[in-house]
Amino acid sequence: MKLSVIDQSPVPSGFAPAVALQNTIELAKHADELGYERYWIAEHHAMPTLACSAPEILLARVGAETKRIRIGSGGIMLPHYSPLKVAEQFRLLHALYPNRIDLGVGRAPGGSPLDSYALRRERVERPLPDDFPEQLVELLSFLHEDFPDQHPFKRILVSPRMPNAPDVWLLGSSLWSASAAAQLGLPYAFAHFISPEPTRQAIELYHDRFKPSRYLSKPHAIIALGAICADTDEDATRLMASARLMRRRRDRGEWLPIPTVEEAIAELGDDALKPMRDTSEWPRYFVGSPAALKGRFEELAKTLRLEEIMVVTIVHDHAARLRSYELLAKQFGLNANGS
Repeated sequence: MKLSVIDQSPVPSGFAPAVALQNTIELAKHADELGYERYWIAEHHAMPTLACSAPEILLARVGAETKRIRIGSGGIMLPHYSPLKVAEQFRLLHALYPNRIDLGVGRAPGGSPLDSYALRRERVERPLPDDFPEQLVELLSFLHEDFPDQHPFKRILVSPRMPNAPDVWLLGSSLWSASAAAQLGLPYAFAHFISPEPTRQAIELYHDRFKPSRYLSKPHAIIALGAICADTDEDATRLMASARLMRRRRDRGEWLPIPTVEEAIAELGDDALKPMRDTSEWPRYFVGSPAALKGRFEELAKTLRLEEIMVVTIVHDHAARLRSYELLAKQFGLNANGS
């Protein structure tokens, strides 16, 4: 089974956001050396918790610092942008790093309603139409130069022109996104760490309704889940305390930097080290030793017919984050050839 990384560029308490971006670059190099399949960077706006608001810029640096790992967005929030501009950005990345670029797109805002309003070019009081499906089709047409002959955009050159194109992935956490990816014949990444309840139904729907396309001949789905791996279950549970407090604060509308374990234990008290309570079939976050996580990953992958799992790890200590991905890579037998 392949393993991949999604990085939200978390900002540790006591450090500047610039440190979080440097951590992203270091983790990408580490994942490349360990044999992870792909490295995606998320887009979030106006959040002290997460540093990256422009993954397309950070990807240019990450590509220069890595050698073989696929790099991409997890994802670009397409409703904010012109499909042509996104196509140009990722064609440029594709020219710099041929056959290594993934363009993951989503329809979520990646921030608050006010942030979304500020990002819009057309600021009107009335609700804007939800034209994400049309945007997505237009983006695909720009990337693959396949507008109908009579379409005015047929005459537009999306530069830099070169063979092939970035792989477009549809991201989502709902049944709508699963159905849309299946109907368009696109690879699909489900954000289990955001919305774990419909995971099984969404992946099964995607497989059942998938239609082969010029982009993909058979379904390819990824589950993106949270995970913290340490030498022992106890160590992993302790590291998880930071993410637990982050989530509690987020639920209160407090988007603060990632707290230390000590801060989390002080604020959460006895709850800090108790097992997480999940109502979903699989937990939002998998926490434990390498052997424990390998068994749980493999059970999930077998049940959902997955060949790849993507992991996001949120801890305060960057060295512990590097170590978590290293332990998983060794347990799964990854190597620099990506196998």
